[in-house]
Amino acid sequence: MAKQTVSEQFVDILVRAGVKRLYGVVGDSLNPVVDAVRRNSSIEWIQVRHEETAAFAAGAEAQITGTLAACAGSCGPGNLHLINGLYDAHRSMAPVLALASHIPSSEIGLGYFQETHPELLFQECSHYNEMISNPQQMPRLLQTAIQHAIGRGGVSVVSMPGDIASRPAPEKSVEHALVTSRPSVKPGDEEIETLGRMVDEAERVTLFCGSGTAGAHAEVMEFAERVKAPVGHALRGKEWIQYDNPYDVGMSGLLGYGAAYEATNECDLLILLGTDFPYNAFLPTDVKIVQVDVRPEHLGRRSKLDLAVWGDVRETLRALTPRVKVKSDRKFLDRMLKKHADALEGVVKAYTRKVEKHVPIHPEYVASVLDELADEDAVFTVDTGMCNVWAARYLTPNGRRRVIGSFSHGSMANALPQAIGAQFTDRSRQVVSMSGDGGFSMLMGDFLTLVQYNLPVKVVLFNNSSLGMVELEMLVAGLPSFGTTNKNPDFAAIARAAGAYGVRVEKPKQLEGALKDAFKHKGPALVDVVTDPNALSIPPKISADMVTGFALSASKIVLDGGVGRMLQMARSNIRNVPRP
Repeated sequence: MAKQTVSEQFVDILVRAGVKRLYGVVGDSLNPVVDAVRRNSSIEWIQVRHEETAAFAAGAEAQITGTLAACAGSCGPGNLHLINGLYDAHRSMAPVLALASHIPSSEIGLGYFQETHPELLFQECSHYNEMISNPQQMPRLLQTAIQHAIGRGGVSVVSMPGDIASRPAPEKSVEHALVTSRPSVKPGDEEIETLGRMVDEAERVTLFCGSGTAGAHAEVMEFAERVKAPVGHALRGKEWIQYDNPYDVGMSGLLGYGAAYEATNECDLLILLGTDFPYNAFLPTDVKIVQVDVRPEHLGRRSKLDLAVWGDVRETLRALTPRVKVKSDRKFLDRMLKKHADALEGVVKAYTRKVEKHVPIHPEYVASVLDELADEDAVFTVDTGMCNVWAARYLTPNGRRRVIGSFSHGSMANALPQAIGAQFTDRSRQVVSMSGDGGFSMLMGDFLTLVQYNLPVKVVLFNNSSLGMVELEMLVAGLPSFGTTNKNPDFAAIARAAGAYGVRVEKPKQLEGALKDAFKHKGPALVDVVTDPNALSIPPKISADMVTGFALSASKIVLDGGVGRMLQMARSNIRNVPRP
């Protein structure tokens, strides 16, 4: 039997760790690994058109499956292209293993063609970043990298020169059992006892939830009922906590809506559950705050805490709920629910009147129709910018849908490549890329990846011929918009030329039929919707102190706009609120 090479051993270990696909672009130093993939029937090589897409796709796959995903880039410029998608995966706590292949080992440090230093380049966007410079380091180094990515939630990078990849693997190398899942973390009894006492002493408790509430919906609802707490959420917590939630008071932050801000600022105990919400200007400074998070480095870095609790949200609430006294006073909760419903009643009207006649089309209308027509278990990938606004306001969670975006890293062009990774996990599941024209055109080459693999991703393109969020940032900073206008082609025609289904929509009456036809199409499809660049209304009291990048300083006012079916949920939740 032929002796196994380092490349073959590398690929075998990825398979043992549960990796199904390796996303990347072939080339020189990476070729031995790609050839090992070719000869291994348990893993698939996914050829993309840009390595940034490979990293975004791997990150999305990891978020959908909760298991390790992998990407690769050839030496120098090849693996350097991975970095943006890896930053996003790392900040999203998505377990991703990245292979950064390297120049010949004998040439490192001598200014060789395409030489970079991946062990330095990827340091900030990884938990583990090391180079295999000797075959004897295998398989221990790769196993260590995998366990860092899975155990800590994020990225591990392994760089490997092409000549090392081609060498024989060491005989009788040590291979141990791989860690492929994370354990639960239960706080200590002392923290639970202290938190229980704080809850019992508080008259008005508010819960503010992030992505760390994934898998803890039932526990959050039970606790909220026990202490009569309104429940708000950050954008990343929306899909996990808003559905089937009779205590919902909306979302806080610049894209927020409803009464979430009031509920977090008018309570006397705010409990932050699984959220690293970055916009501390929305958090109160004069109420007691408790934060529960599985990542201890997140505790207290956004606001001053009265108690820091290191643990999973689910395990924490399972231990806490039986210990706290049942509260009977619903006055605070009912007041917040009514305020939430009233707030939504006021903002929804601007985007429900005569929408069928408005040209260019209201993007709010597009998002609303999309929400109604999409499957109940659809995966939405959302471009950064105005698409974030439409997703936050109009996509209705139900416990089965997923919404993935670059919500922590804030990169452009994430939606299409993330849709690729999401669709590969299940070709029968509907995947919709909510793309902006700026983001789509940035990585438009990988629309060809959809065609090449016949991936049935549906791209709904919000085409306002501008960088809409940047224009908004300039506006609030008192600057005239400049450099934000895009001269766009007919994207539907480009889709058809590439071999996909493509349709352009310029009138509201065309929209529903176009989306239905695209969803029925068995392969990739693009719906190019010409939307109004001036759709988002701005509050009259917006402050010039509001700075770019979604940060808010002096002003606490959120952007005004429609809220889709959230109004229906709010109305439902106040049915049992006593009327004065």
